[in-house]
Amino acid sequence: MSTKNHTGFGREDMQLLAEEVGYKGFFRLLRLRLRHKLFAGGWSQEITRELFDRGHAVAVLPYDPVRDEVVLVEQFRVGAVYAEGSPWLLEVVAGIVEEGESEEEVVRREAQEEAGLTLNTLTRVMSYFTTPGGCSERITVFIGEVDASQAATHAGLATESEDIRVHRLPREQAMQWLAEGKIDNATSIIALQWLELQRLKGEGGR
Repeated sequence: MSTKNHTGFGREDMQLLAEEVGYKGFFRLLRLRLRHKLFAGGWSQEITRELFDRGHAVAVLPYDPVRDEVVLVEQFRVGAVYAEGSPWLLEVVAGIVEEGESEEEVVRREAQEEAGLTLNTLTRVMSYFTTPGGCSERITVFIGEVDASQAATHAGLATESEDIRVHRLPREQAMQWLAEGKIDNATSIIALQWLELQRLKGEGGR
């Protein structure tokens, strides 16, 4: 199967010359030597790039259509330590997909672990690269129907050093938080905006 995109370039138009593991811990940092075809023709010079190999992740926004409520989780995030504001972020439920797992299995497990919720109908929103300039991570986003009244107050696995506060709130309140910048991570923004767009489409179709 061809990997070419709309520009006509694909995986076969690059050459991976060498791969070196620079660091291996919870994640990996790779040093790659490669070259690729140029839009103007010919090949690039040899390029060295560092790649943060983070793997594939999935996320789900738990939504209760009966109560018109969403469930968000709040936890400490090391990626926000040097940013302005608090390193405790409001997010949707998320987890990393390990080898042999399906995306649906992971989001259902994470919803239980992070929010105490059982997901009913799952709707796939999209899959996207988070930071393709230097990170391999791709995230698939879902909306999961839930009974929000069953949400936990605090959750997370102690074995993974998780300390999670669960927020159950009206969808309109979540959209207000989004407008105020209180929700400032890409996956949560995408999920909430998608949910709002579907609601507006539904109203427009009445």
